[in-house]
Amino acid sequence: MEQEEAERNMQILLDFLHCLRKQKVQTDLQFIEEDINSVEKHRMDLYHARDRYSVKLRMLDDSRGRKSWHSSMDKNSSGLVSSPINLRGGLSLGSHTKRKDGKFQTSSHGHGGQRRDAIPGSDSQHINQSGLALVRKKRVHTQFIDLQKCYLQKRRHAVDKPHSQQERDINLVSREGYSVGLDDFQSVLTTFTRYSIEFDCDDDLFATAGVSRRIKVFDFSDVVNEPTDAHCPVVEMSTRSKLSCLSWNKYAKNQIACSDYEGIVTVWDVTTRKSLMEYEEHEKGAWSVDFSRTDPSMLVSGSDDCKKVKVWCTNQEASVLNIDMKANICCVKYNPGSGNYIAVGSADQHIHYYDLRNISSPVHVFSGHRKAVSYVKILSNDELASASTDSTLRLWDVKENVPVRTFRGHANEKNFVGLTVSSEYIARGSETNEVYVYHKEISRPFTCHRFGSPDMDDAEDEAGSYFISAVCWKSDRPTILTANSQGTIKVLVLAA
Repeated sequence: MEQEEAERNMQILLDFLHCLRKQKVQTDLQFIEEDINSVEKHRMDLYHARDRYSVKLRMLDDSRGRKSWHSSMDKNSSGLVSSPINLRGGLSLGSHTKRKDGKFQTSSHGHGGQRRDAIPGSDSQHINQSGLALVRKKRVHTQFIDLQKCYLQKRRHAVDKPHSQQERDINLVSREGYSVGLDDFQSVLTTFTRYSIEFDCDDDLFATAGVSRRIKVFDFSDVVNEPTDAHCPVVEMSTRSKLSCLSWNKYAKNQIACSDYEGIVTVWDVTTRKSLMEYEEHEKGAWSVDFSRTDPSMLVSGSDDCKKVKVWCTNQEASVLNIDMKANICCVKYNPGSGNYIAVGSADQHIHYYDLRNISSPVHVFSGHRKAVSYVKILSNDELASASTDSTLRLWDVKENVPVRTFRGHANEKNFVGLTVSSEYIARGSETNEVYVYHKEISRPFTCHRFGSPDMDDAEDEAGSYFISAVCWKSDRPTILTANSQGTIKVLVLAA
């Protein structure tokens, strides 16, 4: 399977390079020709390796066959032939939706199930793999212009690195004889063509909160798998005010923090269903809260009151740090790799990046959005994503203090529609009742999913009146938990 995957990736990369050569990008033809030769050579190496492996298998089978034949003759018994057959069928995929009345509606899609008349074997696998290759090629063709920009940028950057000639020779050659730029681009192309969006099941807990003044914790597996009309939360906690944000403690799994419309920040014990700490220093609504991933006792919150960012310690009753801002705070986020740095998005259209060891002025101020910054998320120690009600996402290089890319495709002018990130992908809600997924190297949407109302005849008209209100990526998995303003919850997965 890995061999076949590698060959498909080589073919897709080669097709892209041939198509790029036809565009006659004169200044870069030398790069393209070099890369085509490198990919051709590596592809032939893969074919030869497969042929050698097949010969060894045939020789091994022949040897086993002769040994088995002699053994059976000696024992005066008939030979036993074993044919390994893959009996694992596909999952029957479905969407599990929770409506605002508290009931879940379930609809299944049978194309994922195993047909009774299906014959497992290499022929059906070949058809499936061929279809997958066609889907990937089509996706590359659709996003060709953006992929071309990505390729040329990485290729030129690798050549222009200010190294000595000896260092350059070392750095420009990767494990397959590729240039570093081509190697980087292939990793983008591979992840970009590997997935499409579908529904999936996974086993974990998730929490929901909002204007209902309740935090509800659900068992992920129960919600998705059990065919019941109403799913009850495994834990439910009542609050005094409408809730704006939740944050799980990444170390103490029984702790969850919330911020509310009255400005109160509360840390809850999910096991006992009791509040551990209540912080009431904010004078107006607190819109964001986040636990540090490196120090489980620290959390940060942002509010409208006097433009305050506050840092809290669960071992103390008062805030331990205050940062005065010039505009209302919409979002705050710790850098997951360091408890010393936070990102703050505000109504002044900027993202302020602070070192908490010296808050006299921000380390960086990122400018470019035309409206309020509603969310900030950190993909890695050096990559920060921001969302705004100007209908754009932006990716920033925190280390170099420069903008990297602007993403457009979703619609967002007035609502908080959610933002979530993984190491490679960015998912964003839209006021068109759709979830959009972007690859961080491509400025246009990678794919999208539209929420519908399966129990309504006028589903299309109804869907247009709602918007996505929250998205949350499941750690280390291609699974996204999504919700819209109707109260519908869906689990989506990026799957091959």
